[in-house]
Amino acid sequence: MTKMFDAIIVGGGVIGSSIAYHMAARGMKVVLLERDRLAGQASNAAAGMLAAQAEINEAGPLFELALRSRALFPSLAAQLRELSGIDIGLERKGLLRIATTVAQMNELQHAIEFQRKAGQQASWLTGREVRKLERALAPDILGAMLVEEDGHVLAPELSLAFAKAAAALGADIREYAEVQSLVLEQGSVCGVRIRDTTLYGSRVVIASGTWSGPLMEQAGLSSPVFPVQGECFSVLTHAPLVQATIFGDDCYLVPKKGGRLIVGATMREHSYDRKVTLGGIGKLLEAAKLLVPDIVHAEWEKAWSGLRPQTADGLPFLGEHKELRGLYVAAGHYRNGILLSPITGQLAADWAEGKAAEADYLDAFRLDRQMDMKGAMNQDEFAH
Repeated sequence: MTKMFDAIIVGGGVIGSSIAYHMAARGMKVVLLERDRLAGQASNAAAGMLAAQAEINEAGPLFELALRSRALFPSLAAQLRELSGIDIGLERKGLLRIATTVAQMNELQHAIEFQRKAGQQASWLTGREVRKLERALAPDILGAMLVEEDGHVLAPELSLAFAKAAAALGADIREYAEVQSLVLEQGSVCGVRIRDTTLYGSRVVIASGTWSGPLMEQAGLSSPVFPVQGECFSVLTHAPLVQATIFGDDCYLVPKKGGRLIVGATMREHSYDRKVTLGGIGKLLEAAKLLVPDIVHAEWEKAWSGLRPQTADGLPFLGEHKELRGLYVAAGHYRNGILLSPITGQLAADWAEGKAAEADYLDAFRLDRQMDMKGAMNQDEFAH
């Protein structure tokens, strides 16, 4: 007898695992397929920032989506811990976006004005005020935008918590199950092929990040996702160097429990090369020293790199295929996969239940949109 699933989810990173969790929580019979190990790619490399307000300086669909998703984390952390036993390490100690030049200071003050008009908290701290808050910051810092609601999580733990919570709710989780092709019949998707096996389901969700392109192209989507390589490193100190996330123009610093500090990240587009280079790490270290000089006394822990899934206009693909019934895509979240994972899971569960999107701004993420940079985030020299 052929086993039928309500949904087949392709990709076991934070997005696919969130989708599996949210669908399983609504009683759906789902299978999650990962080509390697769960959370083994971008989700494992991310610093875990929840920077909904840090970079977006104008109203738009990504801003709306980010704010809605950030608001879900407090309750989600408790739910995932109960089901999976994993603490996702949610910290809400705020984010400081640093200004070291007059131009940056003016830019951030305009950003604060926008955030307040949008109903969000944001405030300006002078150099003296910001150093009183974070004593390790460099003396020549002119000031900073303080966003109290932004925070961070442990990215690999979040991804694994989603998957294990989904399994606890009855989802079928399969690692080393690379999808070779979609099974299409009469204008609908009815399953996927993995090795010598065919799995059947009434819905298929492509959520495989950087590797979503081939399946999207098979479905006739001409704007696939491409990789952006990013390098990071981490150091250890007995006492934390900083309490808040520190966000500069050339690097960010994310403090974790136990005196661990993550510094990231470089950016190289259209590269599947995951080697860590001395040049990349050297640039990050120099940038970090300008923000927190005492980082030079920290103990080296490790360096790594990951591939962030990007799209031509900086917005993820979210929604149903217009011609192939039952086929959905949730990919291209770039440096916001961790932040957007809760809302993406909710949206996908809504699709599976046949609920129409209520928010007009979701149209910006449709699969057949024209590619441009409108609504995209500023492309800084680093990635989350």
